Amino acid sequence: MTELEERIGYEFKEPAYLKEALTHSSFVNGKNHHSNERLEFLGDSVLSVVVSKYLFENLPDFPEGQLTKLRAGIVSEHALYPFAEKIGLGEAIFLGKGEENTGGRHRRSILADAFEALIAAIYLDGGLDAAKSFIIPFIPSIEVLRSGRLLIGDYKTLLQEIIQQNPEEKIVYELAGESGAAHNRLFTVNVLLNGQIIGKGSGYSKKEAEQSAAKEALKLMGYETN
Repeated sequence: MTELEERIGYEFKEPAYLKEALTHSSFVNGKNHHSNERLEFLGDSVLSVVVSKYLFENLPDFPEGQLTKLRAGIVSEHALYPFAEKIGLGEAIFLGKGEENTGGRHRRSILADAFEALIAAIYLDGGLDAAKSFIIPFIPSIEVLRSGRLLIGDYKTLLQEIIQQNPEEKIVYELAGESGAAHNRLFTVNVLLNGQIIGKGSGYSKKEAEQSAAKEALKLMGYETN
């Protein structure tokens, strides 16, 4: 069993599926390998089916439009990225030298795509139940999903609950700038996950700017913040 298999709690019967899921297109050029792009295509559909069924069964009072918004947030690149980071997917991906040298192991798009490819690999190797067992733990709790459709004021807490599934994941708020008179300062703040900006906001206090940044991050993830 590889280290990645240990981290995700699934051992492949056919290791070739895992190898393909971890092979980025930049690694394939001139080599006898298949990239993970086809698996990504399949994984996107498997993920959508599992999440749709989960939302349908657990939120019986939610209308179709709200279920669609929640699903879009859960399966978005912004949401999948921290999940991929959580399982150390970037450490296991096969990358070409160009991507390797430009930070590809932590690039949001590469990790989110590889996460979907991994879902497909598990599905092909172990069936839908195996894929479901892998996906469900990454879906936010019902309480968080319900709060995502309400008008809330504490966007920082909601963002923390959605993204920080792993205690090791740290969300950082960084002061990006200040302007205006001393008695009327406007603060600009970035919210970062693993060093990457996931939201920006402004306000006439640092706390207000942080809430604004968190709200933007939630919107980018597809969550309704009104």
